[in-house]
Amino acid sequence: MKITTTDLPEVLVLEPSVFRDDRGYFFESYNRTAFNGVVGCEVEFVQDNHSRSAMGVLRGLHFQRSPRAQGKLVRVTKGRAFDVAVDIRPDSPRFGRWTSVELSAGNFRQLWIPTGFAHGFLALEDDTHVQYKTTDYYARELEGCILWNDPSIGIPWPLPAGSQPMLSPKDAVAPGLSTLTRTD
Repeated sequence: MKITTTDLPEVLVLEPSVFRDDRGYFFESYNRTAFNGVVGCEVEFVQDNHSRSAMGVLRGLHFQRSPRAQGKLVRVTKGRAFDVAVDIRPDSPRFGRWTSVELSAGNFRQLWIPTGFAHGFLALEDDTHVQYKTTDYYARELEGCILWNDPSIGIPWPLPAGSQPMLSPKDAVAPGLSTLTRTD
């Protein structure tokens, strides 16, 4: 497995070894021992999620508050996505900074986003399937969202000139990063 650090050192890009032949390919998408060795701590995933999106759908920037904050291991199993993590740890010197990677069914990359980061993605193709493991269960009362185009973050989403993403009603009216407090 190849590990690449991002501009946010805790957020990692993982690329598995893919074994190809004339029948297709094989790769190990997750191995607990190897993964924990890479991240340097014991991580337990408790839930798998799967979303399907049309091209131009933007989901995020989502997070879950303590005590049920979620780390996520994200991958695309069909299509392509521009995947983003934003540091929302109030005491972090990188608070409000972001990193991105293109995840696709063809590049097999996965993005590890630990707790303390918001996550979002833009589907770059129709019928894009994003799957991710989480370190805690979904808790509606603890979910949070940051406005996808908050100028204080400044993510250059790769949208066609003059177009707007398709957003959920919740994502369209999400508050800005400045609303986060020490308890978020």
